[in-house]
Amino acid sequence: MKIALIGYGRMGKEIEKIALDRGHEISLKIDVDNQSDLTADNLKKCDVAIEFTIPASAIDNYKLCFEAGIPVVSGTTGWLDRKEEVYENCESKNGTFFYASNFSVGVNLFFELNRKLAALMSDRSEYDVEMTEVHHTQKLDAPSGTAISLAEDILNVSPTKNKWVNDKVPASNELNITSEREGQVPGIHTVKYESEVDYIEITHSAKSRKGFAFGAVLAAEFSAENKGILTMKDLLNL
Repeated sequence: MKIALIGYGRMGKEIEKIALDRGHEISLKIDVDNQSDLTADNLKKCDVAIEFTIPASAIDNYKLCFEAGIPVVSGTTGWLDRKEEVYENCESKNGTFFYASNFSVGVNLFFELNRKLAALMSDRSEYDVEMTEVHHTQKLDAPSGTAISLAEDILNVSPTKNKWVNDKVPASNELNITSEREGQVPGIHTVKYESEVDYIEITHSAKSRKGFAFGAVLAAEFSAENKGILTMKDLLNL
């Protein structure tokens, strides 16, 4: 499979290693120094694109992939306020778009655990819920896309919380997400339910970027064989 890497930072380099190990070819690498090479003609020479850039450029990159007629796997976060626009553009071009706030297989199992715990706690009014996410200092968005996904799954079943907030003292109807940035932490996400007498806490802690990169390559392989709007739930049959 011929892969276009749009974004060749730390994640892009990790994805490249895993893709090559799995027998794929990196046919196009786009970084800040060669952005003029990101054209529909060059993309058409590839089977799939994996996009890890920044919110300001991501949507234009997606649309260019749709125009070129190749599937795109998106690992960029912070653009979801324009999600409907992207999905509509993909569908109008009969394209394929795979988005995940986190490509780690472990994190996606953690999402399932979070949903089950949230359902169990939905009628336990004596517990209040809060979240913490910790990432490296180079991470641009806060809270993380993974934290937002976790929070939204809690809000979907909570009888008392109807919105999430970031780094503030929450009102009774708000779920606070504390964002911490330190060192080279790949990602730690914690959901905590606390009462007067005890607390229940679940945590996922990434050891490195390798798990994210491996999941992104799996998503690229899956996207090359499937059509439409795809997610990790489709890939993992969750």
